[in-house]
Amino acid sequence: MASVSQSSVTFSGSLSSATSASDLLRSSINGAPLKTLGRGNVGPTRRTGLNIIAKVRKVKRHEYPWPQDPEPNVKGGVLSHLSPFKPLKEKPKPVTLEFEKPLMDLQKKIIDVQKMANETGLDFSDQIISLENKYQQALKDQYTHLTPIQRVNIARHPNRPTFLDHVFNITDKFVELHGDRAGYDDPAVVTGIGTIAGRRFMFMGHQKGRNTKENIQRNFGMPTPHGYRKALRMMYYADHHGFPIVTFIDTPGAFADLKSEELGQGEAIAHNLRTMFGLKVPIVSIVMGEGGSGGALAIGCANKLLMLENAVFYVASPEACAAILWKTAKASPKAAEKLKITANELCKLQIADGIIPEPLGGAHADPQWTSMQIKNAILESMDELEKMGTEELLKHRMLKFRKIGGFQEGLPVDREKKVNMKRKEEPRPGLISDKVLQDEVNKLKEQILKAKETSSAKMDPNGLIGKLQREITHEFVVAAKALGIEEKLNKMREEFEKSGKEQLTSVEIEHIENLKNELNGNVEKAPNFARLKYKVNLLNEVTKAKTFAENYRKTLPLKTKVNEKFKDVLNKSTLKQKIDSLKDEIDKSGMSSIEEFDQELKEKVLEVTEQVESEFINALESSGVYVASKVGQTTMSEIKAQVDELNAEINQIIQDVIESTPDLMGKVAILKLEMAKDKNAPSKESKEKIKGLQLQIKQSVADILSSAAVKEKYEQLQAELSELSGGSNGTNGSLIKEPSFSYPF
Repeated sequence: MASVSQSSVTFSGSLSSATSASDLLRSSINGAPLKTLGRGNVGPTRRTGLNIIAKVRKVKRHEYPWPQDPEPNVKGGVLSHLSPFKPLKEKPKPVTLEFEKPLMDLQKKIIDVQKMANETGLDFSDQIISLENKYQQALKDQYTHLTPIQRVNIARHPNRPTFLDHVFNITDKFVELHGDRAGYDDPAVVTGIGTIAGRRFMFMGHQKGRNTKENIQRNFGMPTPHGYRKALRMMYYADHHGFPIVTFIDTPGAFADLKSEELGQGEAIAHNLRTMFGLKVPIVSIVMGEGGSGGALAIGCANKLLMLENAVFYVASPEACAAILWKTAKASPKAAEKLKITANELCKLQIADGIIPEPLGGAHADPQWTSMQIKNAILESMDELEKMGTEELLKHRMLKFRKIGGFQEGLPVDREKKVNMKRKEEPRPGLISDKVLQDEVNKLKEQILKAKETSSAKMDPNGLIGKLQREITHEFVVAAKALGIEEKLNKMREEFEKSGKEQLTSVEIEHIENLKNELNGNVEKAPNFARLKYKVNLLNEVTKAKTFAENYRKTLPLKTKVNEKFKDVLNKSTLKQKIDSLKDEIDKSGMSSIEEFDQELKEKVLEVTEQVESEFINALESSGVYVASKVGQTTMSEIKAQVDELNAEINQIIQDVIESTPDLMGKVAILKLEMAKDKNAPSKESKEKIKGLQLQIKQSVADILSSAAVKEKYEQLQAELSELSGGSNGTNGSLIKEPSFSYPF
């Protein structure tokens, strides 16, 4: 049998580092690569001097977990060197929230004054103390009146202390325990054993990063199923050895990627929930940031749930809730308020069992102080729970969650329509309050005014008219029932149905008309007449508003056309030249009103005015717009002069009557005295007295103005004005003032 003899094999290189197989076997036999030799070339041929040379790639040497000379008295013990959580080399950058900007302005002022004092050598200590006091007061006011969405922003603050920050602050020794014993160690969930004042506890919690790099490593505090299974393993471990469990919650929620779902995210959370209710050791959970949905609850089924003052605990984030209900994340402040997610609200609902105070400015303002408050709360809660037996402890945990689900009575129902909710049925007639109807009428009026301003008419008064008609019909039915008319109608209906007739006879129609007249004549005696009258008045208002809106919609194109034609007329070169020339002449005269003009200037103004009117009417008629009436010989200026004359005559009559009537004169004198006595700050009694006197005087003056002579002149002028076309020349057709007067003082 052929034999193959080999010489000694020589390896060159270093095997102290682990490399891949392809790198390790870069070797040659007698100068030929191994690849080229093939597999079946071993035969009777005798080969001598076989050399194998292996070249290993050099890699970075693995660094030992702790220094060669570890400090034995380091806080947390020597094993703390194993933890990768080390103090940051750089101080975190300060982050200012939106609502904190006014405080930052004050802080900047303090720094500027201190800088000025250092540069000039002057003493600004009083100003600095005053500004610091002002800053502290503003800080206190701000952080004692925070809105829910502001607390959400504080809970998410990038510099807020993390789980390991608090653990290393409160424990004497702490050793982190890794792995779920199923192939992975989730960095978003940290577990370990630590001691506080010589008492051992099992700590577990969500771990966020302190900067972007750590956040990516920790997956922003969102655990995968491996993290929950690691926590579950430590729960069993603590239950076996009798260690009380302390959990820290700070997560937006469980990681919801495809891989996590494939690995059983829901099952892992459910398994934790079931297991925590059966653990025989005390459990205390602390919400130190945001607790999001099942991702937080998976380590939160505790005997006591404590929350930091600015922490939040929710089933859905405010942004997600707002996007679902209001279709925009911008409604998150409203959603945060409705969700009741703050520590105060959850304590009222008995979901949280206590609030751990934070320093002004949030936990990140003084992490050490916050950690001490957490430490005291843990020890106090554990002292209480450790007094319970096993059965009592399990029952206490079960009852805590069984009692959740409080409700409040006596709160007003929000009538606002919710998006994507079942359409609310229209209330039955008679159940809608007067205030609701009045609000709807006012809203319709506002829509009409807005449509007028924006040249649009997007409104629907028909729905409100129909609702009011149903309400009025209901009120008439109630009135008919109260007056006994409904009973008569029902009796007539029964007789008609029994007779089997298809049409009413003249006698029956007359009988119905009599009942109708009886109802109309006696409706004022009905107990609901006030509500009926009120709703009828609302219907009249809405009908008028609808008529106005329809007329406006019809006349809007015509108004636009008229305005365009008027602009075209004024832009004609001949007219424009005359108007500009007339304006220059008026400016040179220095007179402001037409009454002050001389006769020649008045005639020029009237001539230009008539020419403009004539051109304007011709332009309208040429474009197909019919002008119903034209301003003839009586011009607007003459009408205005007559109106002013009438107003002056009315005022003179009022003055003469007041002076000739002692009783009226006495009332005016008393009114003067009352108004002069309490001019700056009139009392309530004085206001009522003044109001009463003014009403009495106005009533007396109104009686005077009803005299035949004044009334005849008023009606004559009003008739002349109504003949003019639509109140041209800047008037609205009501030049004559309502009968009024000014007090003679």
